Amino acid sequence: MFMSSSSSSRLGWHYDVFLSFRGEDTRKNFTDHLYTALQNAGIHTFRDDNELPKGEEISSHLLLAIQESLISIVVFSKGYASSTWCLDELAKILDCRQTARQIVLPVFFDIDPSDVRKQNGSFAEAFDRHEERFKEEMEKVQKWRTALMEAGKLSGFDLHSIANGHESKLIQMIVEEVLSKLNPRYMKVATYPVGIDSQVKDIISMLCVGTNEVRIVGIYGMPGIGKTTIAKAVFNQIYDQFEVSRCLSNIRERLDQHKGLLQLQQLLRDAFTGFIRLHDDIGDDDEGIKLIKREFFLKRVLVILDDVDQLEHLRGLAGERDWFGPGSRIVITTRDERLLARLEVEKKYHAKGLNNDESLQLFSWHAFKKPHPMKEYVELSEVVVDYVGGVPLALEVLGSNLFERSITHWRSFIEKLQKHLPHQIQGQLITSLDDLDGEVKGMFLDIACFFNGMDKDYVRKILDGRGFYPEMGFDILRERSLLTVNIENE
Repeated sequence: MFMSSSSSSRLGWHYDVFLSFRGEDTRKNFTDHLYTALQNAGIHTFRDDNELPKGEEISSHLLLAIQESLISIVVFSKGYASSTWCLDELAKILDCRQTARQIVLPVFFDIDPSDVRKQNGSFAEAFDRHEERFKEEMEKVQKWRTALMEAGKLSGFDLHSIANGHESKLIQMIVEEVLSKLNPRYMKVATYPVGIDSQVKDIISMLCVGTNEVRIVGIYGMPGIGKTTIAKAVFNQIYDQFEVSRCLSNIRERLDQHKGLLQLQQLLRDAFTGFIRLHDDIGDDDEGIKLIKREFFLKRVLVILDDVDQLEHLRGLAGERDWFGPGSRIVITTRDERLLARLEVEKKYHAKGLNNDESLQLFSWHAFKKPHPMKEYVELSEVVVDYVGGVPLALEVLGSNLFERSITHWRSFIEKLQKHLPHQIQGQLITSLDDLDGEVKGMFLDIACFFNGMDKDYVRKILDGRGFYPEMGFDILRERSLLTVNIENE
């Protein structure tokens, strides 16, 4: 996956992460699991019982390890403040944050951040003992207090408020955050990436990474089905196998802006920073194409082009395979299957909705911050999930809207849902309808309102009688993932 030790060394850091924790509290459970997860992700991590050369003084090596780490993760537990060793580490970490711009990520394992910040609870008891013991060194005690106050104000990870007590979920979130800090190319996928693993595996298989041909794979499907999430997850798993990699998100939206295509061409070319000397900004579309061809044709590149809806725009970013070096891979996400056919991509992948179990799990993560609904909300949750039909965006939006709401609120919300979709969902779906011409849009509305689930041949006769061209309309709606016909011709 991500081999960070080499990149950290080039920047002058020996370690990616320094782990500060109180061994008696977390060494054999949470911190051990976190350390293993960081190492498995290719993150070079220091912890004092694993990295110190035998026979040498521990304190000097600890101080050096902190100085040589790009990120410090501080695991605050109830007993953290009782250890003067931990407090000295923390003071040094906060000093490095000021002098060397070290990144500090606090983890509040079994304690409230306000207890750290204000030295309440077990922290207050610990400082009563410190003040008694270090009567002659109150400067040191005050330094510890200042360090705790500063650390308690930092944005971090609270086991109970963020992950609802699930340690494995908290560890996953920490690893993702560290990866994003270590390498800006790493893409944030989703807070709860439910049901995407098999789809990511299928697409990576289609890409055939390692072979020398230039290969283009398209992912298509309706809005909100998870195309972008899947593409980002694919990017994270394979980007380190390419010399240059770039993900251009929200292309359709960006192209509506002034000089949108030029800006996208510039972003794509900027991926080359560090390989060649860059010149002036791109003047026009044709110049952008020439520069992309000139700078990429000898390099093995990975490019994600997300949410493309116009072939001419696509041709301004990845028009021909010979723009890119041997072994390059281009991944395109779109709502329009026809666009991929016109581009003659090697493989097309239809993004799938979640099954019922996955849908309930994703909805529950957003509604309850855990993988299953609370007992008294199970039936209501199933009603919402059945209504949504496996669309991740809708599950996330509806779950978030219902988080920490009463059962009475849930019932009113579900009743309203039958008439009005939340604007976050409707805004995504309406763009697909706006892209249709008047006749096809009329066909879609007729089918949605009157003929959903009916025999296709019967519907075709009715629409034909109304002066539509139904077969052409059916094809367009299928290509835009707005219509499906099952094996029973419904």
